[in-house]
Amino acid sequence: MRIGTTLIDDTFAEAFGTRYTRLIVTAYDEHWLDAAVRSFTGYATSIIACDCESGLDRLLPAHETPDGRPGAALLAFGFSAEALAAAVANRTGQCVMTCPSTAAYDGLPDAENRIPLGRHLRFFGDGFQKSKLVAGRRYWRVPVMDGEFLVEESLGVKKGVAGGNLIVQAVDPPTALAAVRRGVEAVDALAGVITPFPGGVARSGSKVGSRYKKLKASTAAAFCPTLRGRVETKLHDGVNCACEIVIDGIDEPAVAQAMAAAMRAAAGDGVIAISAGNYGGKLGKFHFHLWRLLEEQ
Repeated sequence: MRIGTTLIDDTFAEAFGTRYTRLIVTAYDEHWLDAAVRSFTGYATSIIACDCESGLDRLLPAHETPDGRPGAALLAFGFSAEALAAAVANRTGQCVMTCPSTAAYDGLPDAENRIPLGRHLRFFGDGFQKSKLVAGRRYWRVPVMDGEFLVEESLGVKKGVAGGNLIVQAVDPPTALAAVRRGVEAVDALAGVITPFPGGVARSGSKVGSRYKKLKASTAAAFCPTLRGRVETKLHDGVNCACEIVIDGIDEPAVAQAMAAAMRAAAGDGVIAISAGNYGGKLGKFHFHLWRLLEEQ
């Protein structure tokens, strides 16, 4: 199968189940909103080493936010609800509450499963915090130096999918970088998905395990151009650069749609092939077959 001159490998991406939450952050204007979003989603690329995987779902106009101010919907993914609760509370306390003018709200109010947020952060108020119940939802007002930090007591948690991926193989780095930027922009236009790595892209693709026993993951040697001749390569002839787009989503259809969109956008001149990473079923139960995605989406 080809998209123009780009070959689509007959393979699949292997993804795994997670828990995710959706946090709505608002601020006085776009400047402070951007500051909070960048800080909250920092160091949240892979739960191999990070406390969660996080990114911007979409920006929200003022008429779609709880307080009528500019807002952003952030998604965060973790292996368990407990791990997610710790990560999101820490990040909200350190990166949102500290940012001038911000407020934080639950983006999944219909979810049955909950994790604490304001219930923990309220203690920063040192006894001066106050709570208020509005339409069955509890909020905490924590005194801070620019007024009050308003934060919802808890967040909803649902089952999600993480680790959808595409490996773009190109003739040189400039071509690969342009291709993955097109792919990430196509994903960014969709709701319910994020690309948690820097700029949406990982150059350090990984495989499960390592010759070093303490490492859970190590470099994807089969996709490293400099290791041709030393390992069994999965790179096509003429490929001198490969980059991986990693996609997390609220469910399997969301990830499937995003992967198909990214493939169509990334394909083009100089992009020799698009492949994906899988680990023989060792990583997760969600298998996204590239040919099938393009046929179905």
